[in-house]
Amino acid sequence: MAPSLLVSASQILAVAGRGGRRRRLVIANSGGAGTPPKLVTFLGKGGSGKTTAAAIAAQYYASEGLRTCLVIQSQDPTAEQLMGCKIGSSLTECAANLSTIKLETCKMLLEPLDRLKKVDAQSNLTQGVLEGIVGEELGVLPGMDSICSVLSLQKLLNFFSVGTNSPQGEFDVVVYDCNNTEEFLRLTGATERARSYLKYVRELAEKTDIGRLASPSLLKLIYDAARPNGRTGEVRMSAEIWNEIEQLLEKISLWFTDPSKLACFLVMDPRGSISVSSALRYWGCTIQAGAQICGAFGYAEDPSEMHQGVAEKFLPLSFSSLPFLPTDSSADWGRALNSLNQNTKGLLRNTSKVYPSVSFDSAQKSVTLFMPGFDKSEIKLYQYRGGSELLIEAGDQRRVIKLPPAMQGKVGGAKFVDRNLVVTIR
Repeated sequence: MAPSLLVSASQILAVAGRGGRRRRLVIANSGGAGTPPKLVTFLGKGGSGKTTAAAIAAQYYASEGLRTCLVIQSQDPTAEQLMGCKIGSSLTECAANLSTIKLETCKMLLEPLDRLKKVDAQSNLTQGVLEGIVGEELGVLPGMDSICSVLSLQKLLNFFSVGTNSPQGEFDVVVYDCNNTEEFLRLTGATERARSYLKYVRELAEKTDIGRLASPSLLKLIYDAARPNGRTGEVRMSAEIWNEIEQLLEKISLWFTDPSKLACFLVMDPRGSISVSSALRYWGCTIQAGAQICGAFGYAEDPSEMHQGVAEKFLPLSFSSLPFLPTDSSADWGRALNSLNQNTKGLLRNTSKVYPSVSFDSAQKSVTLFMPGFDKSEIKLYQYRGGSELLIEAGDQRRVIKLPPAMQGKVGGAKFVDRNLVVTIR
């Protein structure tokens, strides 16, 4: 098992996780015979070593016998240099159990447009106008990268189907080297935010004249083109489609907030104060986005020289080291993997324990929100829906906390103590 999340920083640095090679990535709370696919990513300041960390993790998982895919979304050649192979827009086997792929949005635009054209050819909604659009002549607009990333990751992980009988994906682990941390956090919280927008769009479609006139055809066109399960909306009522979209968004939202499926790790240079401060801030921002941080890594030439004071700042997270790798040539992966200590291996394998970000005290009628990386002046608190919800604004993210029925009421006060916002309800 991985070290306890509540041990001291010195214990985190000294206690070795139990080794032993495993052929499958075992999640403590998976509860089933088959381990679900898992998405692993690294968050931190630009230049902190996220791409190197992703390459190390991908090589480590593959060496453990896990079917691994390294996904990059950048034109930066660092990953190719480290991996020692060309990474293209289609899956390429780089080593035993290890495949790579580069997400290029301009090429990924073609498939959804083609599906939309096929559906439109049957319904004739655009009367042939859509058929005249040539996908290759379309450029990439802001926001398209995130949308296409979701569609590409869905193919690898199949998180549109999250039931117990969902088919196993092609890979056990997908390591995603995202463009930047802010974009990934926006992506992580997108489905939950989309549910709020969907509610108002649905009201507009059902309660206005223009909505009732135009929305059924447009809704079915979009639904049929994007449906993940192959079903058609031709004989389905608009209300059924709305409900199914809502349920799908809820399932995807739960997928992204489940640390046994999405493992986010912080990465930093422990010698740089800005790199450490950025990692602390991204810890809080990740919680605000609805996900969880499973652990933190710092680069060190000698793991015994890892700064204990830095590890203490990230308690109760487990903290471990990663080796420096030269980026001007292909890495010696045999040597690099042999240099990984047991703490690092244990942290990469075991991610089911996370620190709870929200706790309710019904006796004191208080809500405690864990918000590392922020100070009191950066946090704004709102309340809507008759006292049934709290809205927390911090770090360019807004987070809604639904209060248990017994605790619903108006906010009586709030204080910020030791990285925790404690809200009292009257």
